[in-house]
Amino acid sequence: MTIHWCGTGLSAIPGLRRLLEAGHDVAVWNRTPEKAREAVGDLTTNIHSFSLSNLGQMLSPKDVVVSMLPGDWHVPLAELAIERGAHFVSSSYIAPEMRALDQKAKDAGVCLINEVGLDPGIDHLMAHALVADYKASEAYDAGNEVSFISYCGGIPKIPNPFRYKFSWSPLGVLKALRSPSRSIRDFKELDVARPWDAISSYEAPLPEAETFEVYPNRDSLPFMAQYEFEPEWKVKQFVRGTLRLNGWAEAWSDVFREVETLSGPEGDARLKEMSDQFWEENAYDEGEPDRVVMCVGLKAEKDGAEVWHKTYVMDAWGDDRGTAMARLVSFPVSFAIEAAMNGKIKAGVHAAPSDATLVDSWLSEVGKLAQHLAIVDHKG
Repeated sequence: MTIHWCGTGLSAIPGLRRLLEAGHDVAVWNRTPEKAREAVGDLTTNIHSFSLSNLGQMLSPKDVVVSMLPGDWHVPLAELAIERGAHFVSSSYIAPEMRALDQKAKDAGVCLINEVGLDPGIDHLMAHALVADYKASEAYDAGNEVSFISYCGGIPKIPNPFRYKFSWSPLGVLKALRSPSRSIRDFKELDVARPWDAISSYEAPLPEAETFEVYPNRDSLPFMAQYEFEPEWKVKQFVRGTLRLNGWAEAWSDVFREVETLSGPEGDARLKEMSDQFWEENAYDEGEPDRVVMCVGLKAEKDGAEVWHKTYVMDAWGDDRGTAMARLVSFPVSFAIEAAMNGKIKAGVHAAPSDATLVDSWLSEVGKLAQHLAIVDHKG
């Protein structure tokens, strides 16, 4: 069984090196093999120039194809994997086109595992663990009012005036500012056209309490079923969102105003200009530590009183092992690859697992990657 790891960008390297150091048979694919050699050439010479046809010639049944490439590549690579009887792993969200491959994957006896990075990924594991814990508790009652939050953000460890720093092109962050979101607030669906229209304050239960700015992103609603919420539950709040340093909204207010006015090719060109400027002014310096904060919480209330409330809180930062972001994205990907190879995940299209054994073991490993990982029992 060979692992075909495609893409050696910044967020890919720690997980790839982990697999190589563990002695797995790994073929490394990159559009520029020289960059791959710079990253892992000390561990392997099995490095190739990436193309679908090149990969297809080397792919065998039971192999694993890993896509750490831009999103456009995931579905073509998954289709190639199915064709060759190989498994597929990616850290990205499951696109409708990926979901549509479910039956083909089942028929081929292969698994297509997605959403196994940081966010999405580690957040899913925490959500599954909390929901299972709550359902097994004495406080559980289908009539309780339930609130769920999941906030994650990559932020500078050393705050700067812009309240944010970039480890790769800012264009993706700027484009995300134009994305609408759906969540639940006060039992009602909350549709927001722009993130800055729904910024709120959140106090993270870190060892030293710290307040952040948070806002919903994407469409949170489908994740209620994914996290195994029961259809009859009374959901008071359900939000998956982004976390930023306090003062971020004010520092970015001019950016928000301009982004709102941009559209069409001219707008895209201006976004690219802004991206280049931000990269020049607010990129991480060599060796400067990044920071990742993630909080995933579940609360149940009965007759206005809290009866169950727990929050996973994680704080990680760059150290001599590299950036926190790269560790927390790529290590879970490597766990998923091993799970696929060991037959721990069924055939078909999947996000991060809900199986308690896998959730516990993966979160145990994640704990070694972060400087702080704890479950806070607010009722304890």
